[in-house]
Amino acid sequence: MTSIKSLRWPMRKKSGLSDVRKSSFKTKQLSFLAVFCTIMFIMYRITKYQYHQEEIDKKSSSWGEPKVYPTTSGNLKGLPQGIVHANSDLELKPSWSTSSSRSKAVFSNRNLLAVPVGIKQKHNVDVMVQKFLQENFTIILFHYDGEVDGWWNLDWSSNVIQIVARNQTKWWFAKRFLHPNIVSIYDFIFLWDEDLGVEHFSPSRYIEIIKQEGLEISQPALDPHSTEIHHRITIRSITKKFHRRVYERRKRRARCSDSSEEPPCTGFVEGMAPVFSRSAWYCTWHLIQNDLVHGWGLDLKLGYCAQGRRTKKVGVVDSEYVFHKGIQTLGGSGHRMTKVSKLQKTTMFIVDFLSFPK
Repeated sequence: MTSIKSLRWPMRKKSGLSDVRKSSFKTKQLSFLAVFCTIMFIMYRITKYQYHQEEIDKKSSSWGEPKVYPTTSGNLKGLPQGIVHANSDLELKPSWSTSSSRSKAVFSNRNLLAVPVGIKQKHNVDVMVQKFLQENFTIILFHYDGEVDGWWNLDWSSNVIQIVARNQTKWWFAKRFLHPNIVSIYDFIFLWDEDLGVEHFSPSRYIEIIKQEGLEISQPALDPHSTEIHHRITIRSITKKFHRRVYERRKRRARCSDSSEEPPCTGFVEGMAPVFSRSAWYCTWHLIQNDLVHGWGLDLKLGYCAQGRRTKKVGVVDSEYVFHKGIQTLGGSGHRMTKVSKLQKTTMFIVDFLSFPK
């Protein structure tokens, strides 16, 4: 009996150790399962949030969903149906936070301001950016002098996109970074120079006017006291809300008259401050040649992208105007400069195209 009892004790001890091992294994399994479930829950929440944000993005444009342009590449045929997303945007996305600092659900439209900038014009650009940020604009700055570090002390510097390429011009940047599929969520694209004073300019009122009048390509009028004016049609008329053509007489001969159908008499905006609708920019981007540098003469061809007759779809807004300081960058400008004082020596008057039969 003693021998049998002595045998049972090691067996019980061995059985107890086995139970402990099984319990420990089950505990590890439960811990692993808990960690796995936690990770899956986090992934689910992130995916749900991203989907929610994308749905908000689709509904945020006042013109409905962004236009999706056809993809001609046959290399996408191997992708599963429904996974192709041909468009993107320039919105800054939060890495981990559950809500964006700029809630898109509050706003009914989106617009983009793109400006080539140099550190010497920091103060003027600061004023411009602050005014546009108040109107919920997305802003992208193209640094042509490479001096991007000098901008970080501004309060808004982390809320805008900043791209650096030394000695490159506005049209070089626009061709490479404003592809139509990248900016398709924006109703209007403001492609401005850095030397514009915006004291008398309201982005929201400007957009309201060009929507009401159906202007696909436009620009704010220039203050008559601007340092530099190149074309008469861009001068502000104090009696008009906007205009589409200019009338000019020289030595008893009408240079711009009722019969004028070509720029710069009508259907014309200048390259310093153009504003494009989504459809007009899609056309304009393809019009810009890849080796285009300063863009001289391009403004004479923008009417091809007016989505209709340039005499109706292109205009200058007088009630919201800017001051052109005429500061030359990147080695100067090739425009034939015309001072305001010289312009005023010639009889010139601006007439709203709406007063004529359509």
